[in-house]
Amino acid sequence: MIPLPAVGRGAPKLAALCLALAWLRPALAACDAPLAVQVLGSGGPIADDARAGSGYLLWLNGKSRLLLDTGAGVFTRFGEAGADIESLDLIALTHFHTDHASDLPGLLKSGYFSERERDLPIAGPTGNDRFPGLKAFMQALFAPGEGAFRYLAGYLDGSDSLFHTPLIEIDANSKHPVDVFQNEHFRVQAVGVHHGIVPALGYLVTAGGAHIAFSGDQNDDNPQFADMIRGADLLVMDHAIPPDAGRVARALHATPLGIGRLAAKARAGRLVLSHLMARSLREPEASLREIREAYHGDIARAEDLMCIPVRSGGTNS
Repeated sequence: MIPLPAVGRGAPKLAALCLALAWLRPALAACDAPLAVQVLGSGGPIADDARAGSGYLLWLNGKSRLLLDTGAGVFTRFGEAGADIESLDLIALTHFHTDHASDLPGLLKSGYFSERERDLPIAGPTGNDRFPGLKAFMQALFAPGEGAFRYLAGYLDGSDSLFHTPLIEIDANSKHPVDVFQNEHFRVQAVGVHHGIVPALGYLVTAGGAHIAFSGDQNDDNPQFADMIRGADLLVMDHAIPPDAGRVARALHATPLGIGRLAAKARAGRLVLSHLMARSLREPEASLREIREAYHGDIARAEDLMCIPVRSGGTNS
């Protein structure tokens, strides 16, 4: 039990309540570097490790500009980070597994209580016969008369006092970089990556002269992603399986050796391992040895709300 601060005799009950609530409010964890990536969620699809699902914020001069993935728990971490939906320029999704996309409706709904009026574009992959593309995903959530959250249908067209979310659907089969978004703050490119039968994208963000890569979920067979991100200052790479993972897991995720080879081929300045699961954390030294067989740069393990300052062409710490 958290002790509440003492309140002077005769203080109004309302003042006492406000003071107690302020005491209990979690501290914000905003990044204060000129350019930084903040890990909102470093975990996977199993609720057994106190980690949120995948989610990352790009901070530029104290403002949260880009949200990449919205996995389970990212809604809470977004608030804990002190992020502001009003300052976001883009939400980008790698694919439509729950640990990468399930908190999107909640985050959009929270924007209703903000002062935001301008559009908030959302990017994501095309679909196949097993998984929806971005447009079908958003229709399933918000379509008037039939969407799961049909009361928020205004996000599809900007009606009903909700801001519009223009959809940028990227070909998940693309083998060459696709320009996704660009404004005065940053540029985003994407390319299709292999994640079993799931249409998926890897992203490259260019901001402040630095290049930041996000692998999303991908297996060991993605030379097109390594080519796109060549020379990246920071690579955030999903590390979901151990060295001895079976065939099915290897079809979905890169092995530690595959992670090392990709980071080495891309000549990444720094590697951050995320999307961690109990199985990939079971023997961390064995995984690290395999990564080190190919990649000899700086390696860090992601934690929720971890802030990673980024500088072009230098050490990122």
